[in-house]
Amino acid sequence: MADGVVIGAGPNGLVAANMLADAGWDVEVLEEQGQPGGAVRSDRGVDPEFVSDVFSSFYPLAAASPVLGALRLEDEGLRWGHAPSVLAHPLPDGRCAVLDRDVAVTAASLEGFAPGDGDAWLDLHDLWGAVGEDLLGCLFTPFPPVRSGLKLLAKVRASGGLRLARTMLLPVRRLGEERFAGEGGRLLLAGNALHADLAPESAIGGGFGWLMSMLAQTHGFPVAVGGASELTAALVRRLEGRGGRIRCGERVTEVVVRGGRAVGVRTASGDAVRARRAVLADVAAPALFTRLVAAEHLPAQLLEDLRRRFQWDFSTFKVDWALNGPVPWTARQAGSAGTVHLADSVDDLTRFAAQIATRHVPDQPFALVGQMTTADPTRSPEGTESAWAYTHVPQDIKGDAGADAITGSWDRREQEAMADRLEARVEQYAPGFRDRIRNRRILAPTTLQALNANLQGGAINGGTTAIHQQSVFRPVPGTGRPETPVPGLYLASSAAHPGGGVHGAPGANAARAALRGHIARTVVSTAQRALTQRPSTRG
Repeated sequence: MADGVVIGAGPNGLVAANMLADAGWDVEVLEEQGQPGGAVRSDRGVDPEFVSDVFSSFYPLAAASPVLGALRLEDEGLRWGHAPSVLAHPLPDGRCAVLDRDVAVTAASLEGFAPGDGDAWLDLHDLWGAVGEDLLGCLFTPFPPVRSGLKLLAKVRASGGLRLARTMLLPVRRLGEERFAGEGGRLLLAGNALHADLAPESAIGGGFGWLMSMLAQTHGFPVAVGGASELTAALVRRLEGRGGRIRCGERVTEVVVRGGRAVGVRTASGDAVRARRAVLADVAAPALFTRLVAAEHLPAQLLEDLRRRFQWDFSTFKVDWALNGPVPWTARQAGSAGTVHLADSVDDLTRFAAQIATRHVPDQPFALVGQMTTADPTRSPEGTESAWAYTHVPQDIKGDAGADAITGSWDRREQEAMADRLEARVEQYAPGFRDRIRNRRILAPTTLQALNANLQGGAINGGTTAIHQQSVFRPVPGTGRPETPVPGLYLASSAAHPGGGVHGAPGANAARAALRGHIARTVVSTAQRALTQRPSTRG
């Protein structure tokens, strides 16, 4: 028995558990996998001498998050590392757009693409300086974000009002065309928008691309020194130091509801864990509401919305490499960047996104490359590179735009063919890359899901980032908050507002809601007892 039971030991579950423990709750976390961390884990599975991040690697949202900042994970041994440059986008002709933590360096890089583009970047940076803090406040608090929203509204009026709102809603292609004459600035924005599943023509793609670009500009793309598991380890140490417990290898099969209220969970091993106060679920929304909670406890409309309207984000295909030397980029500037984006142009990104939209595996995949030893020298022996690349593919595959007849079965042949395709893409920008591969590991969409059940079909954001599934529409219309139709049960995963990324906000929002709910229930219970115990005044 515990005051609070948390399902899932991903970053959101661990943040929620820490906040409940800080409030004096007895907390137990149940995790299906054999180790905690969710999509924040590292290992030596590619090569014993190399540390590889299995899922996520770079954490700008963690660096900016007031939630994680308040936990003071540096007191638990967490250290952040940075590559010399944050992001590079090389082009086939040898030019390279560079995003550096020094805004003057970024501006100078873009000025090389077209006169005036450096000043255009500085204008975007100034706009971020005016509204960025309050915009992040809106993202990291429950919907509606009243306090941060009012402050943001006041600053928006002072910063151009409707023009700023329009900028946030623009597709990233249009934003880039309006702001930059050359390809460099346009590609930095568009590539960052595609960190989610926002195509160059998607509404709010401009706002998301600007947000990610400005986070990179102000916070960089930091990595956890020693591997992603060090971030998880810091969260675990903090929780256990406050009396919290984590049990791994315990798959929750049911949220127990009695008297209309969540009172605990059952596990696959037959264990029943009672929750005196609340159950918090760091679980994908479809799994929570269609598998863990019996339909009789839920509104029919919620189940219908999940069945017909909930949309997953793109699937992810990833390859990890142990390299005998650094990536031999034709564009020299790419060698000092932690993250490298590979696409020939914004038109190339549109073609890539259109192939996914028509359920075809892209023939020339947009690749996001991570150079981990460049960002953190502890990751591999001197002179080598721990690297990875990932791309997106459709959740449901109708055909292959390439020549390999990939169907989405992701058997060994299809995995090898897609990995070769991704390597060929890197080779276009770095001739001789393949000669430096010492070992590789393939993480197909089915592999990612097997390692973390929340990554349905390799989706990494808990559902699409598109505007129709954000704020009050996340995970379905009319929600947007961690409370669920079952009292005492709270949604604490990236399926809840504000969505994907390692920032802890969904977990924090759920923990705050659970604490408020317990206080309100206690007040009502106390008032009811007082009424029943009041002496009669009748003679």
